[in-house]
Amino acid sequence: MNGLADKVQRGVRLEVRGLRKSFDEHEVLKGIDFAVGPGEIFVIMGPSGSGKSVLLKHLIGLEAPDGGQILINGEAMQPGDMASKYRMAMVFQSGALLNSLTVGENVGLYLSEHRLKSADEIARIVAGKLADVGLKDVGDKSPSDLSGGMKKRVAIARALVVEPQLILYDEPTSELDPLSAVVVGEQIVQLKERTHVTSLVVSHDRDLAFGIADRMAVIHEGNIVAAGAPDEIKKSADPLIQKFLQADFKRAE
Repeated sequence: MNGLADKVQRGVRLEVRGLRKSFDEHEVLKGIDFAVGPGEIFVIMGPSGSGKSVLLKHLIGLEAPDGGQILINGEAMQPGDMASKYRMAMVFQSGALLNSLTVGENVGLYLSEHRLKSADEIARIVAGKLADVGLKDVGDKSPSDLSGGMKKRVAIARALVVEPQLILYDEPTSELDPLSAVVVGEQIVQLKERTHVTSLVVSHDRDLAFGIADRMAVIHEGNIVAAGAPDEIKKSADPLIQKFLQADFKRAE
């Protein structure tokens, strides 16, 4: 499988301590605390508007907190520090692929733009990363030719190019059919098992969360209301958690 485990260092430890953020008078994050161990898949689950996206923006350095800390391997990070000191990658909700480029050019864009490798080396790396996500024959295609699930897997391949120690996934199964969502979830687990990368997954997809998480947290209105192993979350007596877990569409009679 391309020797990924030989190339990638073990994932980092990520800690968030007392993270707070307000916009005008609206407090979005109200003292967020959690820790993700090296090589762990940690899922943050919660309904829309609970603060998940704002939390991600802090982790990638797009927002500065009003209070609290983000630490990597025990070292406090300032906005911009994480990307410069550690190999971090982001898999965006939309995939964020450029239709003006081929799939292979999208995957190798970081290497080519920064002139980090020769054209032949980039081609070899791209082919390997696409193979790692089960898409070895799509490099010459346009992103517009791919299904939604394939686009998400290409986005994961692009993230792997930087040999990440930490991958952040933003709603990786949004807008996917159930079978495609399962494939993407399997890819996240397989990559963690092969590379020992630390994975933080933000999602409201309950099936994905309980299917891939080593540990997880539930966020509600800017607070972490529970954290633990998936079975612990399922058995929680907190009515807020059970309401979210049991929510379902019911057609009126």
